[in-house]
Amino acid sequence: MTDSDDIGALLGAEGPFARELPNFAPRPAQQAMAKAVQHAIAECEILIAEAGTGTGKTYAYLVPAMLSGQRVIVSTGTKALQDQLFFRDLPKVRAVLGARLKVALLKGRANYLCLYRLDQTVREGASFDRAQAVQLAAIRAWSARTRRGDRMELAEVPEDSSLWPRVTSTPENCLGVECPLYEDCHVVAARREAQEADLVVVNHHLLFADLALKQEGFGEILPGAQAFILDEAHQIPELAGQFFSQSLSARQLTELAQDALSECSGITGAIGLLLEPVEALQEAVRKLRLALEPLPMRGPFHDLLKREGVPESLRDVADLLAALTDVLASQAERSRGFMNVHERAAALTERLDRILEEHSEQDVRWYELFPRGFALHATPLDLAAPLRAMRERTQAAWIHTSATLSVAGRFDHFARQLGLDDPQTISLESPFDYARQALCYLPEGLPDPAARDYTERVIDAVLPVLEASNGRAFLLFTSHRALRRAAELLADRVPWPLFVQGTAPRHQLLEDFRASGHGVLLGAASFWEGVDVAGEALSVVVIDKLPFAAPDDPVLQARLEALEQAGINPFMGWQVPSAVIALKQGAGRLIRDVHDRGALVLCDPRLTTKGYGKLFMASLPPMPRTRDLAQVHAFFEQAAQSSPSCEA
Repeated sequence: MTDSDDIGALLGAEGPFARELPNFAPRPAQQAMAKAVQHAIAECEILIAEAGTGTGKTYAYLVPAMLSGQRVIVSTGTKALQDQLFFRDLPKVRAVLGARLKVALLKGRANYLCLYRLDQTVREGASFDRAQAVQLAAIRAWSARTRRGDRMELAEVPEDSSLWPRVTSTPENCLGVECPLYEDCHVVAARREAQEADLVVVNHHLLFADLALKQEGFGEILPGAQAFILDEAHQIPELAGQFFSQSLSARQLTELAQDALSECSGITGAIGLLLEPVEALQEAVRKLRLALEPLPMRGPFHDLLKREGVPESLRDVADLLAALTDVLASQAERSRGFMNVHERAAALTERLDRILEEHSEQDVRWYELFPRGFALHATPLDLAAPLRAMRERTQAAWIHTSATLSVAGRFDHFARQLGLDDPQTISLESPFDYARQALCYLPEGLPDPAARDYTERVIDAVLPVLEASNGRAFLLFTSHRALRRAAELLADRVPWPLFVQGTAPRHQLLEDFRASGHGVLLGAASFWEGVDVAGEALSVVVIDKLPFAAPDDPVLQARLEALEQAGINPFMGWQVPSAVIALKQGAGRLIRDVHDRGALVLCDPRLTTKGYGKLFMASLPPMPRTRDLAQVHAFFEQAAQSSPSCEA
C-alpha cells in the first residue's frame, strides 16, 4: 500500500502521470482528494468529498482505488459517464500505474442483447415495418460479432427504438438457467466478470437495484466490496427514494395479463381457465383509470380515496389480481413460462396490498397519472434509516463525491438525507480562475417570479446579453411551460439557431448546438446537469428562477410536514438547501476548462430581495457580480479582443 505522500507524488509535477499523459496538469486539490480517498478506504470510513469543476476527481479516486489492494465498486450517475470512466479514464490510470488488476463494466440487464429473445423476434419477423426490419437486420449482424452485447456499441439503432425491448430481457421474462442459450448469455457473462473483478464500474440505478434486492433476500449481483465510491453523489437521495419505494403501475398489470395469455399457446385447456380472469383484470384496470380521470396528475393517496368510485375500483383490481394469481398457481407446474408469470402475479399482489394498507407511518402513499395509465407508490418518509442499514450490512468504506454537495460550505443537508453520522468531509475548490474567467449578472427590474408575464420579462432582460455574446447560450428553466413560452418568444426575435428540449434527443441537440457555434439552447431539468460543452460554443448560462422543487410533490409535502413536527423549519432546513445544490449544478455548466470564459445570468430577484438569497450566492464559485448591463458588454468585448481568431 502506497502511503499518502506517495499518492500525492504520483499525481504531482514529477510523477508518472505528468510524465506519461499529454495535457496532464498537476493540481494540489486533486492530490489532497486522492489522499483523503486513500485514507477512507484504508480505515473503512465514510467520506464526503466535494470537488469543484476541474479538480480532476476521477483520477483522485481511481488512483487510490487501484492501489488499495481491496475490491472496489465505482458507481456513476449515468450510463454515458460509466462508459467514459471504463473505456477512457480507467485504461489510462491502469497503464500509468502498471496495475495488474481485473476491471469490469456492469449495467442493468436491459442494456444487453438477449440472444433467445432476438431469435424469437426474428421468427415473428413478418409484422415489422421497413424501418424496424432494417434495425432488426443491423442487430442480427451485430449479434454475430459483439463480445459484450452492450447496446451502446450499436449507434445505428436509436436508444429509444421499439425493437430494443423485444431483444433484451427483464427479470420477469428471463428464463435463467433453463434458457437454451444460457451458456452464451451476455448478462451472465457480464455478471461473472463483475464477480471476479477487483474494480467494477456500475451506475447508481444498478447499484441501488442490487442493494435493494439483497435487502429482499435475492442473490446479490455485485460482488461484496471493501469500498464503494459514488460519483455524482448529489443524485443519490432522489434515486434512493425510488429504490426503497414500493410501486405498482397499470402497465405492469396489463403486461402481466397479456403474458399470461401468451403462455397458453400449446398448453391444453389453459386458455379456458385464464381468459375470463385476465379479461376481468384488464377491464378493472381500465375502469380504475377512468375513475381517476378528473384528478391532478399526481397527489397524495388520501385525495385519491376521497374520489367517488375509486376505493371500490381499487378493491376490484386487488381482488381480481389475487384471483388471477390463484388460477396461475394451478398452472405453474405446466411450463417454465407459467411459473414465471405466477411469481410475478404473486409479487404484484403483495405490492398492491402493501400500498393499499395504511399500516405504516413511515411511508408516504401517493399516485401519479399518465395519458393512458397510472402508478401507485409507497415511498419511505425518511431514507436515512434504510440507507444507514444498507451501508452497515456492507461493512465497507463509502466515498461520496460530486461538485455539488455543500450549501454555503456545509454538508449538513446531504449528510442528513443519507443518514451519514459524523462523516469525514473535504471541500476542494475548482482550480479555475473564476475572478477572471466569469461574470455573474443579476438583471435589475424583474418582477416576482409568480408574475404572469415573468417569462416575457426574463427574455427581455436576456436578449441584450445574447446580443453581446452573439448567441452561444444555454437558457435553463425550472418548468417546461416556461421553456415552451420562451421558445415562442425567441423564435422570431433572434438570428441564431434555436435548440429546444423535446424537439430532438438530448445528445442530438447538444451535438447540433456545439456544431452551430452560435446556437441558443433552451432546456429544463435534464439539461441542468451532466452536460459538458467546453470552449466558445457556450459563453452564457441563463437561469430563469431558483430551482425549488415542485410544491405539488406529495413525498416532498409529507417530508416537510415531518420536519415541521420535529421542530425544523422545513423551508430553510430542506427546500432552500435542495434548491442551492440544484442551482450549483446549473451554474456549473458555464466554465468547463481553464480557457473558458462566460457570463452567468441569474434572473430571480429573490437572490437580492430575500434573506435566503445570500445562501445561494455564497454557494456559487467566487466570480465578480454586476447589475450593470454595460459591464456585461465590456466583458464580452474584452473576450473578443483577447481571442486568437481576432488577432490576425
